[in-house]
Amino acid sequence: MRYIIAIDEGTTSVRAVLFDIKSNNIIRSAQLPITQYYPYPGWVEQNPEEIWQNTYECLKEIMNNINPQDVFGIGITNQRETTVAWDKRTGKSASRAIVWQCRRTADVCNKIRHSRLSKVIKLKTGLLVDAYFSATKIQWLLQNSKRVQQLKNNNNLCVGTIDSFLVYRLTEGRNFITDVTNASRTMLFNIHELKWDDLLLKEFKIPREILPRVVDNTDIIGYTSLLGGEIPIAGIAGDQQSSLFGQGCFRKGDIKCTYGTGAFVLMNLGDQPTISNQLLTTIGYKINGKLCYALEGSIYNCGSAIDWACSLKLALNPVELTHKATRVQDNGGVVFVPALTGLGCPHWDMDARALVCGMNRGTTSSHIARAVLESIPLSVYDVINQIKKDKKIATKTLSIDGGVTQNQFIGKLQANLLKHDLIIAPKESTTLGVIYLCGLATGAYDNIKDIENRIDRTKLITYDPSSKKDCEKLIAQWQDAVKRCLK
Repeated sequence: MRYIIAIDEGTTSVRAVLFDIKSNNIIRSAQLPITQYYPYPGWVEQNPEEIWQNTYECLKEIMNNINPQDVFGIGITNQRETTVAWDKRTGKSASRAIVWQCRRTADVCNKIRHSRLSKVIKLKTGLLVDAYFSATKIQWLLQNSKRVQQLKNNNNLCVGTIDSFLVYRLTEGRNFITDVTNASRTMLFNIHELKWDDLLLKEFKIPREILPRVVDNTDIIGYTSLLGGEIPIAGIAGDQQSSLFGQGCFRKGDIKCTYGTGAFVLMNLGDQPTISNQLLTTIGYKINGKLCYALEGSIYNCGSAIDWACSLKLALNPVELTHKATRVQDNGGVVFVPALTGLGCPHWDMDARALVCGMNRGTTSSHIARAVLESIPLSVYDVINQIKKDKKIATKTLSIDGGVTQNQFIGKLQANLLKHDLIIAPKESTTLGVIYLCGLATGAYDNIKDIENRIDRTKLITYDPSSKKDCEKLIAQWQDAVKRCLK
């Protein structure tokens, strides 16, 4: 055996890769887009059948002329919180998936946030009450989908995150599971007792029997024969936890940021959870019974802010947007707050809406383009600043990955705002995370030290001390604009 397969099911596309253990490289990949549906303002949906079909097509493409007996196993990383309901008998979805970005349950969450239940949820799950998480999505499906209600009444309903749905289809209904990282993002999972919480299930009126069994990140949870032979499925993790692992953040205090559709900052907390007022406490990974917690700050709009700017014809594509932004020396006083689907950490305002302010008669499209790009590292700066306050630590390193990190303007500004160098993680860190987890489960790797020796952490974006005054001015502009956005 020499290969590991990884499924990387993201918000905008699904991808499968074939990783060669001997060369320590991805040697094949296949990728297909996922359609996003926006039936009402703030609603975001996807078709689970399209997700499954595209996943299957990608797997078949990378397995062409590959002997299944040469494959150690299949790992899965996925967009977290996105919720799917399906028929236990057939595996067919019962409705569209409710995507993590969807705000349809924001009003429900606002009511909970002003009740005593909010504190209980925080203490048990480590999460702040928000429409971002799966609990109110599941509740909504149970209350509003006739098909979901019918399946529930006939004891034929399964509900889970995307990982659960894919495993169910890959194993042809034999395995209904999720892993601890995805479970910890549902707002139903007790991160101290490591089980679905009876009180929270009762509060949200969600039957335990419709939810999957929870497993460790390196458990072999089943086998698929859909690719021509029995291949183990092992190594499952939500995308941000997979990125944490893939970037080699194995030590307490290690911090990473993934810049994708949203931006996500995670810090390794070790084996003791810290409950924060403004940050999320989540499970980083669990390997052979050993638990690692993580502190997380979630920013809803990162790459999606760039896509939005391009959709307004501010530029034809992200590359042109950057060219336009760098034609001017500064933002001309223009600030963009990317609250396109509310503001995430550290503000957690679901009602906030995107704001462009500071414009005058001399404002050009280049100033606005620059403000859009600046909003991304400024949002991350807010989260890192909150971590410093909560943990009372002086962060000196940040490992970064994701598509947006290819933008040198954003990377350099991020280093200057934080006043320290950034480590550029391997481009495929999220995918590599579950490759490593699958490898640990199936014997491709001996231990974490073996993996650590394979991760390159030498590439840097350097901090420019001469940027201090400009950054201080930018931060002041940003903070003023955020206050306006929150009013």
